[in-house]
Amino acid sequence: MAKKKLGLEDLGGFVFSTDNNFDPNLNSEDENRETLKPSDQRLEAHYSSKGRGGKTVTVIKGFEGTPEDLTDLGKELKKKCGVGGSVKDGEIIIQGDVRDKIIDHLREKGFNVKRVGG
Repeated sequence: MAKKKLGLEDLGGFVFSTDNNFDPNLNSEDENRETLKPSDQRLEAHYSSKGRGGKTVTVIKGFEGTPEDLTDLGKELKKKCGVGGSVKDGEIIIQGDVRDKIIDHLREKGFNVKRVGG
């Protein structure tokens, strides 16, 4: 049986820092992040099947903005392609090899998209 990886929550939220001005309640990375205009975004469209039981997915990487905007873009792409998917770790994962359809749609919206891999 695999061991469960412990997080800060499991330790009671204990945080150690040598920074005298450190505030553990302030998450400045997400709060100060603004979504860039589509023309300033540099997205990459990857094709992958690793770690997914042989099933293929299209992965969109490089989005810079709020998690809410990333989730909204993921929902829009899933709806446009008529497939499922998810948003994890700052990446949009769309089921199937639908890179061409996604790249066309993102370019119509003004994004700079690069096709990566085969």
